[in-house]
Amino acid sequence: MTAVSSNTEATSPLAGSCLCGAVRFEITGEFSGFYLCHCVRCRKDTGSAHAANLFSTTARLQWLAGEAQVSGYELPGTRHGRSFCSRCGSALPSRQLGGKLLVVPAGSLDGEPGVHPTAHIFCDDKAVWESLLPEALCFPGAPA
Repeated sequence: MTAVSSNTEATSPLAGSCLCGAVRFEITGEFSGFYLCHCVRCRKDTGSAHAANLFSTTARLQWLAGEAQVSGYELPGTRHGRSFCSRCGSALPSRQLGGKLLVVPAGSLDGEPGVHPTAHIFCDDKAVWESLLPEALCFPGAPA
């Protein structure tokens, strides 16, 4: 188990993969932030309450398998983009801002990222139902 740091320096390298296992990658380097984004685009993109992404301008991404399976989408007229496995649809790391920024979906990592989230962002865009989450039942697995 990777120790969790309160800063953005993760234990390198970090391994990751898609749900079907066709794509595997490794990240080496440090992250400048770990943000939980509640904007409408990230909620649509993930189908969830927020995206959980690690950001770096210096980390190195190496595809270990399945790079040909990686597809991308950029929303026209915005800076919003994502990469995903063309087989299973899992979110994958992407280079954005002309390749200057590496965005790594935290859920694509095979283990813990080794850092705490930096901040929630675009909180004014949170889904109304998100405020009710603390009241929801919590099961250790699927409900019976």
